[in-house]
Amino acid sequence: MIRAVWNGVVLAEAERTVMVEGNHYFPPDSLNREHFTDSASRTLCPWKGVARYYDVTVDSRTYPDAAWSYPKPSPLARRIRDHVAFYPGVGIERTREARSLGRDGSPEHGGSAPDVSGRGRLRTLLRGRE
Repeated sequence: MIRAVWNGVVLAEAERTVMVEGNHYFPPDSLNREHFTDSASRTLCPWKGVARYYDVTVDSRTYPDAAWSYPKPSPLARRIRDHVAFYPGVGIERTREARSLGRDGSPEHGGSAPDVSGRGRLRTLLRGRE
């Protein structure tokens, strides 16, 4: 299992995450939602789309904008739709070896799904337009 932990509390726990640009994106059903509140913050990533942020609260302590997700990602980032990633102040822990699927659909070991940054695909798409 892979866990996101802050202030001694598990915020998310999943067998698999999706890795994008070094961040673990946790599936929406893995979150302990009682610790999350919507933030007014939004940012725009050129290839993923608009990110929405969440404040995390544990034992009356709040970490503003500690987590983010892409509710309507671009087609290149569709695998992280509604998945949630965390800023470095939230610890990512592995409780045991988790399995994930590789790009070819075969099992891998290592605790996370493959990087789907889309950079290679984006370059290929752009080259096709030149």
